[in-house]
Formats: sequence, C-alpha cells, structure tokens
Amino acid sequence: MLKAPRNRTITLSEQEKEAYRRKLSKVSSAASLEHIRNRVVNEDLFCIIDWLPPNFVDLLFIDPPYNLTKRFNTHAFKQMPVEHYTAWLESWLPKMLRLLKPTASVYICGDWRSSSAIHQVCDKYLMVRNRITFEREKGRGAKTNWKNNCEDIWFCTMSRDYYFDAQAVKLKRQVIAPYRENGQPKDWAEEQDGKYRLTYPSNIWTDISIPFWSMPENTPHPTQKPEKLLAKIILASSREGDLVLDPFAGVGTTGVVAKKLKRNFVMVEIDEEYCLYALKRLQMAEENRKIQGYVNGVFWERNTQVRDSGCKLTQGDKNREIRKSKGKEFGKLISE
Repeated sequence: MLKAPRNRTITLSEQEKEAYRRKLSKVSSAASLEHIRNRVVNEDLFCIIDWLPPNFVDLLFIDPPYNLTKRFNTHAFKQMPVEHYTAWLESWLPKMLRLLKPTASVYICGDWRSSSAIHQVCDKYLMVRNRITFEREKGRGAKTNWKNNCEDIWFCTMSRDYYFDAQAVKLKRQVIAPYRENGQPKDWAEEQDGKYRLTYPSNIWTDISIPFWSMPENTPHPTQKPEKLLAKIILASSREGDLVLDPFAGVGTTGVVAKKLKRNFVMVEIDEEYCLYALKRLQMAEENRKIQGYVNGVFWERNTQVRDSGCKLTQGDKNREIRKSKGKEFGKLISE
C-alpha cells in the first residue's frame, strides 16, 4: 500500500523483521545486567520480573495498559472495575521496587480511569512527588461527554534522596507582556523574530504533540508516547550514563530517547512486532539523534518549527516552506 507523500510513519519490511528478530534478547533464568543492558527484551514482564537483577535502575518509566478495553497488536487489555485494576497494579508494582536503586525515580502513566488507582498504589509503596498532566491535542470529539484531552504521569521517588535537574527541562515561551526594569528586559531576551523567556517546568504540559503520520517517529502503535515527553522525564530525573528501565516498552520510545541523551536502558515488551519496531528505531537513532521540539538544549512550545541553529522560523518562513512543499507534491502529481 502506497503512503501519502508526507506520511513518514515507520514501517518494517519482511527482510527487516527477520534481521531484527535475530537481535531480540530473551530471559529464561536469572539475568545479569550485562545480558540485558541496552537491549530489547521480548518477554512477558510478569514471567521474568523475578529474574531481573537487583538495584540496577536509576529511572523507572512505566506506561502500563490503562483501565480501558484496548487491543495492542496481538494482545488486548479489558476494562475492569477500579478495585480490580488497583489489585492488578499491586500484583506487580511492589515487585519492581527490588530492581531500583535507593535514589531512583519512578514515573507511571495513566488516564482519568486509571489515575486514582495508580495514585493509591504509589502512595502505599513510594513517595509521591507530583502529578503531571499533559494535554493530548490528538483525539476525536465526544457528543455525550467532555472530550478526553489529557493524561497523567505520577512522579514518585524511592526516598528523599533523589536526582532532579529543573534547569535541563526549561521551556522556551514567547513573551506576551514583556516587562522592563530600568529600560532593560526583565527575565526575557529579545531575539531576531520575537521576545522569549525560559520558564521553569510545571506539572501542566501543553507543548506535547502525540505522534501522527507526518512525524518521523510515528509507528503503528495505538498509544505511542512522544519522544519529547520522554526527553523531559529522562533529562529531569537521570544523569548521562544512568540506566532507564521501561517494562511496558511498546515500540521503544524510552530506549530511543535514552540512547539519544547518552543514557543506558533496558526495555521489556511482550509483543514481538513492537520489539522489532523498537530495534529499527534504535538503529535510526544511530544516525539521527534529533528530538522533535527539543533543540540546542531547550524545549520549545508545541507546533513551533525550529532550525538547528536555534533560530525559530518566522511565520513567513513557515508559509514559504509550506508552499514549497505543496509545490513539489503538486509537480510530482503532474509528472506522474
């Protein structure tokens, strides 16, 4: 099936599947860190959790199935009463703690159906630090309810001794009401195309774009997390060389971003095809370490196009590029 000209969704050929399949890691007994570090482990987490080594994780990112009926390729999750979902979380989350260093941080994703259960279980076994809410601008409207337009990420730590770097995750925003003191800009700078301020990160994220067909990180996974989202978490809560664990890895966003940001990773995923996508994305990261929306050490607002030099595109630049792109596509159609 031919893709639209601007469709950049990652695909896998049969030859690629066979090649990547040979690179998958398996765990059938107690595993050393050397066996799983910077690997994609194609296993059911619940079958191997007791075989993973102790105290090796600096940052744990968990994106479990939310409490709704959803199919993930060859596997499915069915919505259940909240108390049953809480019990399901508690059946495996405490076992994960053995894998963490005493200074480790934990981030757990959820939506409105699952968030209360996640909070309850986290509060029992971890120190809950915050609840991040990020806006999902992608999604259909609802005629009989409010549109579901956000998700939560619970930020927890193992102890009071943990790492957090707020400077690494500042957001660059355009200044709407620039204030001056003695004639000089106060907490903002004037650049070629506007006035900007670097702001400290809050627990409301409105700058996240969910991967879609024209983004080069997009895959067929139905609930893929954006690289930009993981970059915020990894930069804030780990140092270069630290190890990040994702036990529900999907198509590998966590490992891809960890690699781009010079961290180590371990990814566990039950679905083989998703693991193959993760391996392809890791290979792509060898040649391209860019993270959309994160340029020159700064996070930009959503839908802002940024040149590698750090100069933001003006609206005129954007319009010219759009016309140029449309012209090329139109010319190609005529020639065909």
